[in-house]
Amino acid sequence: MNKVVANAVEAVKDIADGSTLMVGGFGLCGIPENSIAALVKKNVKNLTCISNNAGVDDFGLGLLLQQKQIKKMISSYVGENAEFERQLLSGELEVELIPQGTLATRCMAAGYGMPAIFTPAGVGTEVAIGKEVRNFNGKDYLMEYAFDADFAIIKAWKGDKHGNLIYRSTSRNFNPLMAMGGKITIAEVEELVEPGELDPDQIHTPGIYVHRIFQGKDYEKRIEQRTVRAKG
Repeated sequence: MNKVVANAVEAVKDIADGSTLMVGGFGLCGIPENSIAALVKKNVKNLTCISNNAGVDDFGLGLLLQQKQIKKMISSYVGENAEFERQLLSGELEVELIPQGTLATRCMAAGYGMPAIFTPAGVGTEVAIGKEVRNFNGKDYLMEYAFDADFAIIKAWKGDKHGNLIYRSTSRNFNPLMAMGGKITIAEVEELVEPGELDPDQIHTPGIYVHRIFQGKDYEKRIEQRTVRAKG
């Protein structure tokens, strides 16, 4: 099945106000830059975004925050974004902070069709407020629900027209989990190839999880904090 769409604008055309999105990437690595830019241009509002982080002020999900297009962030790490902080402290933005392992596992559960998971992370802390606690073999666990996302938008290095994906290095972080969890998964890739060109043993996300794919362009691939050492 050919899942190719022309570009990011075509890929996100039916993402409507109030949608819940899973967004791949870790920090500024492996984020779906083209899809985010298309959402900014589309000016869709009241989004709930499930993402490991919230970008920075002028890049990644920070671009959607600048335009106040995000109603709620469900994240693990939210530092280095002054606009995020301002909106949180002013009450303009709803935020749910989740331990990173729990975030990843709730994404995975959505892909596996599991309604919930049990985890010891957060027991006895603010994370546990209002949540069911069960005891297994003498140890308490929180029940956490799998995410329910309308769309997943992700980024891969290579993909074929059937939606099979290969990630490169650190970009193989939350992208595979997000790809599994969305009702509709949109993948942008640096290189789009014909079916059969990818080595089956190298594929990280099978095409069964991907509904739309397009070749992106003009990737910045920013480094969140670049540290170098002086010569000598």
